[in-house]
Amino acid sequence: MTSVGSVLDSSVKTVSAQLVEQGGKTAFTQVMGEKALFFYRLDPAEDERRREVGAERLDRRHPLETLLSLPVGMPVPLASLNQHERRALRSLPTGAADRDRRTVTRRAVRPLQVDLAVVPAAGWRQGLERAGRFAPFCRRAMLLSRRPARLDEVLAEADFYGIGVLIDMGDQIEMALEPESYRPQRHTAAAWRFVEELYQRVC
Repeated sequence: MTSVGSVLDSSVKTVSAQLVEQGGKTAFTQVMGEKALFFYRLDPAEDERRREVGAERLDRRHPLETLLSLPVGMPVPLASLNQHERRALRSLPTGAADRDRRTVTRRAVRPLQVDLAVVPAAGWRQGLERAGRFAPFCRRAMLLSRRPARLDEVLAEADFYGIGVLIDMGDQIEMALEPESYRPQRHTAAAWRFVEELYQRVC
C-alpha cells in the first residue's frame, strides 16, 4: 500500500496540478469511509458567513433536501409552502436560513468545491472500487503503489469508468491515464453532504 507520506508528496500534487483549478488546497483525509487526497477550493465568503453566525453542522440529508428546494438569498413566503415543507424548516440547523413570521430565506451554499479525489491502492481492482465510490461527487483517480504487469488492460478498464491512473514509480509519480472530467447531472443532497463532510474535516 502506498504510504500516506508518499500520497502527500509534492510530486503527486505536481502531476495533478493540470487537472485542478488554481489556488486550491489539498487534504489527505477520510470522507465517506474512504481515505483520499482531496484537491478542493474553499468558498471564502460562505466560510466566513458560517463563522460569523456560528452556523451548526449541515450534514444531514433531510435539511439539505429542504435547502435545495429553496432559492439562495430570496425570501420565500411561508404561506406558499405546504404543511410538510413548513415543518421541515424547523429542523434546519442554525445559520442555514433566516426565518421570520412571514418568510424564509436560504443562506447556506456549498462551502467548497472538490476538483479531484486521488485514492491510494495496492492493486488496480481495489483502486477502481474505492475511487468509484466518489463517482457521483467529483473527478477521481487511483494512485497505484507499483506498475501493473498488464497496464493496457488496467488503463482500458479505468478509462471505461472515467477513473484516472497514477503510478508511484519510486522517484516520481507517473500519470498513466488522465481522469474523465466531472459533469454533475443535477444537484443532490448526497453530493452536498459529501462536500459538507470534507468541510468538517478541513476547517
